[in-house]
Order: sequence, then C-alpha cells, then structure tokens
Amino acid sequence: MNRSSLILPILAILVAIGFSSIFIVDEREKALVLQFGQVKAVKEEPGIGFKIPLIQEVVRYDGRILGLPTQPIEVTPLDDRRLVVDAFARWRIVDVVEFREAVGVGGIDAAQTRLQRIMSPAIREVLGGVPSIRVLSEDRTVLMNQIRDLARRQAQALGVDVIDVRLTRTDLPEQNLAATYGRMRAEREREAADEIARGNEAAQRVRAAADRTVVEVTSEARRLAEVIRGEADAQRNGIYANAFGRDPEFFAFTRSLTSYERALQSGSSSIVMQPDSDFFQYLRTDRAPEGGPLAAAPAQAAPAGDGEAAAGEEPGDQVGSPAGQPTAAAPAAPAPAAAQ
Repeated sequence: MNRSSLILPILAILVAIGFSSIFIVDEREKALVLQFGQVKAVKEEPGIGFKIPLIQEVVRYDGRILGLPTQPIEVTPLDDRRLVVDAFARWRIVDVVEFREAVGVGGIDAAQTRLQRIMSPAIREVLGGVPSIRVLSEDRTVLMNQIRDLARRQAQALGVDVIDVRLTRTDLPEQNLAATYGRMRAEREREAADEIARGNEAAQRVRAAADRTVVEVTSEARRLAEVIRGEADAQRNGIYANAFGRDPEFFAFTRSLTSYERALQSGSSSIVMQPDSDFFQYLRTDRAPEGGPLAAAPAQAAPAGDGEAAAGEEPGDQVGSPAGQPTAAAPAAPAPAAAQ
C-alpha cells in the first residue's frame, strides 16, 4: 500500500512535467523559447514545440499584420499653412529575436509606442517639404509612399516591417477654420458676382440684338405696307378718275349723294341753309342742274281722244300728268349721307 501510494504522485508529477515541456504554436503567432532571459529557440511555424520545464519559458507574439493609428499632429507645409494630419500605419513582426531585444518585455504595446515616435517625425518631414495644396489634393499617394519608406528604414531596428501608411484626415486647425471658410466664401461670392455680371452682359447683348431686329423687321414691314398702300391708292384713284372722267355730271351727282348720306344720317344735328342753296339742287323738284341727268323733258299735251303719241316722240318719252298738266322732272332718290 505504501509503495502504490507513492507511485501515483510520482506519475502525476511526471505527467505534469511532460505536459509542461510541450507547447503549441498557433498559425497566427510567433514564439520564442527563453532560458533565464536569453533566447534559446525560435518557433515561427505552427505546430508542437518542446522546452525544458521550469527552466525555459515560451513568449508568444502576434504574427499577423497589425494596425497603428497615429495621434493627430500639426504640420507646416512650404506655404506656411498649418495642417492637422492623422495617419494609419500597418506593420508586422519580421524578426522575432530582434523585436524581443528592441522592446524587451513590453511586447506589442511597447512596439506601438516606438512606432508612434517614428511615424510622427516621418510625417512632418515629408509633408513639410511640399505645398499644402498637394497635401490636400486627392493624388497624394506619392507622399504616403515616401512616409512609408522613411518609417520602414527607421523601424528595421525594431525587427518590424512597415507595410503601408495612409493619411486618414488632413484638415486645418480649429483656430484657422473660420478664417479659411470666410476667405473661401468671399472667393466664391466674388466668382458668383462675376458670373452674374457676365450673364447680365450677355443678356443685354441678346436683348439689344432682339430689339434691333424687331425695329428692323417692323420698319421694313411698315415700308412695304406703305408702298403697297400707295400703289393701291394710285390704282384706286386711277379707277375713280377713269370712271368719273367719262361723265362729270354723274360724278357731281354721286358726290352730292355721298354728302347727303353723311349730313342726314345723324338725327341729333341741325343744318340751317337757304332753300335755294346749291347743296339741295338734287333734292328740289322745281329745278335741276342745267344739262344734269335729272332734267326732265317738258310734257307734251296730247289731244283729247287721240291715243297716238305726237309726231317725233317715242311712247316712252311721255310722262302722264293729271288734268293734262305738265309734269316736272322726277327727283333722284337721295341716299342717307352726312354733310361735310
């Protein structure tokens, strides 16, 4: 009983020692086997490793690509226009032994601090040698590559490799934003005023050209209208002259009828004239203009009981009258007209 009770603890101790001498390295890790602080073995491949229990220890480091967001820093480009810049770097451990010697027991956190001290001067050095317009432009890949190369050379002493650097924010300091925005607003307002002035000028030119075209077209139309109206009036006057020239008395008669129409068509006016005035010569039954078309032929008295016309007269030339009295010339039917 005593021997079996001793064997079990011894076996347990041996099993514990055997397990403590074995360690497993994940594919995302890199491991160092240290003995009293000195590196005895490096395990970078995933799998099982061995160490001396109680004497050696295993230190593990992340073998993946890590990120480093830098603190906002102020840089002054060549044009003395201060900028606030944020950057983001990606790095990984390439030499575990050198990394251990550089950062000691601090590990990843100590490496991040050391890289922060490397990145800030590199950013200031690269961005301080170019104008701010180049830093603020979209095409700044060259500047980021220069920062990466400069930081990579300095980070080699840490056993790490800086893979990439990106500028995440490039902005003006808070104290300069208001003045900068005001200046930008003033420039945009000036440009807007220039555009409005140029637009108004173009509008005035177009409006003036349109007005001139309207005047020219209207003038030409009026000229053509006057020419056509003059030709029409000339033709009308020619027709009138030709028609009235054939019979002047008929022309006088028609003019009198027109005057009657204009003078007598308004019932609210009164005309005071002598009855024997020439104006009423075609309205009077007692006389007609000499040789006028309304002069009546004297009536011929027919013998009683004689049914034939007098010698030398046509039947249509006789005008019957009651009681054998001669008949005066029939007045022309006046047309309503206004006197002029």
